[in-house]
Amino acid sequence: MTEDKSYLKACIQTDMKNALRAHDKERLGAIRLIFSAIRQHEIDHEHTEADDAQVMAILEKMIKQRRDSIAQFTQAGRNELVQKEEAEIAIIQTYLPAPLSEVELDTLIKTAITQTQATTMKDMGKVMGILKPKIQGRAEMGHVSAKIKTLLS
Repeated sequence: MTEDKSYLKACIQTDMKNALRAHDKERLGAIRLIFSAIRQHEIDHEHTEADDAQVMAILEKMIKQRRDSIAQFTQAGRNELVQKEEAEIAIIQTYLPAPLSEVELDTLIKTAITQTQATTMKDMGKVMGILKPKIQGRAEMGHVSAKIKTLLS
């Protein structure tokens, strides 16, 4: 048997089996969606197994999609669909590391700006390059980007 590159993927597979045995349809459905997204990513990338960083990126994308759906369902008054999406977000988030506090995030951003000696918006890519591996799965990138723009402008 080959060793898995992704600890997260192995956890998700185990949780899928456990949800199946427990007849937890809601959790099983959400986990199957996660696993399906991972498999699709692997197929799209020439059958290479997704590592933990890629799995976290997939999970973040899934959460963002659900947040967008929640906004649309809320406007349409579809509360039952809002609740379903929120439940899926809660399950997806269990596979991501604990979110960073605002203080921790600010400290990381200021450190990255100092390291790169960034002074203008042109330097934002350098700052993001240092930050992304440190904050992946722990902060929403749009929020981080807005904070960096504020500090650099």
